[in-house]
Amino acid sequence: MTVTAVRPARAADRPAHRDPNVLRWLGAYTSSAMGDSVYFIALSWAAVRAGTPAEAGLVTAVGAVPRALLMLGGGVVADRYGPRRVVIGSSTVRCALVVAAALLLLCASPGLWVLAVVAVLFGVVDAVFLPAAGALPARITTPAQLARVQGMRGLATRLATVLGGPLGGLGVALGGTAGAFGLAALLIGLSLPVLPTLRVAALPEDARRARNGALVELRDGFRQIRRKPVLRVLVLVIALSDLGFVGPMNLGLTLLSQQRGWGSSGMGWVLAGFGIGAGTASLLLAVRGRLPHAGAALAASEIAGAVAIGGFGQVPTVAAGTGVALLIGLLAGLGGALSGALVQATADPAYVGRVTAVSTLVSFGVAPLTFPLIGAAVERWGTGPVFAGCAGVCALGGLLALGSAPLRQAELPH
Repeated sequence: MTVTAVRPARAADRPAHRDPNVLRWLGAYTSSAMGDSVYFIALSWAAVRAGTPAEAGLVTAVGAVPRALLMLGGGVVADRYGPRRVVIGSSTVRCALVVAAALLLLCASPGLWVLAVVAVLFGVVDAVFLPAAGALPARITTPAQLARVQGMRGLATRLATVLGGPLGGLGVALGGTAGAFGLAALLIGLSLPVLPTLRVAALPEDARRARNGALVELRDGFRQIRRKPVLRVLVLVIALSDLGFVGPMNLGLTLLSQQRGWGSSGMGWVLAGFGIGAGTASLLLAVRGRLPHAGAALAASEIAGAVAIGGFGQVPTVAAGTGVALLIGLLAGLGGALSGALVQATADPAYVGRVTAVSTLVSFGVAPLTFPLIGAAVERWGTGPVFAGCAGVCALGGLLALGSAPLRQAELPH
């Protein structure tokens, strides 16, 4: 499946890792992602200091609600006004919100409700930012480089995760929660001078002329998904994968570590294993640039990853858990990068924002809301059955991909 799009000036067939335009985007994306990591650490720390652990958990989770409710509208905004413009505007607002939180903490001791308001407002802006950020790579490079760009994006995400924790802790140690929020604002703000310098491919003339009501444009986005066989199945595969993956590999991992007596250090080793695996998959795509039989590889990675997730709930030791987590990271990183590249390569350029919003809705908006269900299920049945059930959901997505001839035979552009 290939897509005809207007290429950025002078992009031609230059590899993405040698394209200054892509490298500028990568720097801005990495800085912004690190700022996000530090922000969530600062928010969690401030909430824990202001209330009980349960109340702190509620504050940190409440930001997912507006993302779930508004993200589809955010995709419409990204397509209507262009992903670069929307990323610049939403990043500016995100930076201002975090600065305001830092000033509040510096001048007073705000209650939990103030932190909850900050989290909700940040989630509202995220609902616009995330679809635009996901749609931007398709407009700054050629279709043949999408897989490599997704690999580079995965590496940046892993780097932000690895460095975000220590930076957030350093910010808290040196300046308290206000200092951590200030550091998050600085990292997000560093992307702002870079984003306007990006060269973005223009849309076809007929797409630029199309301006309808928001609901009509949202409906057109769903119609785009329905009329393309690859997208129709791929969106369901991504949703099932995220629904089965996010819960057990976040809250489920913490609960498993507690039940096994691994402690924080053991969980750290497991997380390191997952990060190394995901980083290796991203590096593979960044170096190779393209994998043949992308649809079949996606299906295979989803099914194998589901088996690994099911087995992870049975591991008895930290060493075994680290090894299985490395395998999960490798398979999840590969599947995630391939699915993202296929979404952007298959969707028409004018619809990438809306399709991205639909495909990432479960991961960023719905899946975090399942954490209370995961916790209750683990309390009642234990980690093994819950991991097995979540693995079944992931496996269903892989089998769906394997059983769909258009998706199974899909290829990334040369």
